[in-house]
Amino acid sequence: MHNINPELFSFFSKLKENNNREWFLDHKAEFKVLEGEVKLFMKEIEQRLQIHDKIEKAKMFRIYRDVRFSKNKAPFKNHFGIAFHREKPALRGGYYLHLEPENSFLGVGFWAPDPKDLFRIRKELELDAVEFREIMADPTFQKYWGGLKGDEVKTAPKGFSKEHPNIDLIRKKQYTFHKLLDEEQIMSQDFSDLVNEHFKHIRPFFDYMSSVLTTDLNGESLLNK
Repeated sequence: MHNINPELFSFFSKLKENNNREWFLDHKAEFKVLEGEVKLFMKEIEQRLQIHDKIEKAKMFRIYRDVRFSKNKAPFKNHFGIAFHREKPALRGGYYLHLEPENSFLGVGFWAPDPKDLFRIRKELELDAVEFREIMADPTFQKYWGGLKGDEVKTAPKGFSKEHPNIDLIRKKQYTFHKLLDEEQIMSQDFSDLVNEHFKHIRPFFDYMSSVLTTDLNGESLLNK
């Protein structure tokens, strides 16, 4: 079992105060040790996910920021971000782990659905959102994930009525759930259990969304077409 090194948060706190290439170069050896340890943790979570899901790949995002089009010119991120991708096209949704001082969290769902998928989700919710709401209202689901998050349009997407009874769901541009983490949880011996259990309990939502995104509005499969 691989645990998270508490020095990770100390390192990123220092980096936040010294976000420049000179400081990072002086401390790069320390960073590489921490990065290697987190990669081992990533592999452990991936292996555990494979027991109850099908993961196409696990990815740790690079520490380097693309500052070309950003007002923030700090060259480095102050966190580790890890994404676990399910096997497409049949399985939809993604898992994410974010490790940052005072801003660590688990994230699941659809961060940036492509326009075609977003339209299909909205059309399904326009037609019927009963199952979607039942999943979110389940007490166990609520315990692990709480309420739906994500950016949304102010009134209604083009082609949808702002008076529709499901407009609260239709106006979403993202369909995500977040679980905030404190450092005590992250440093605990059973942190990998916590991550795995939370990821397990998003499956009813993922199964629903996978069904929607692999069928047309008549329920006909879009796979192998």
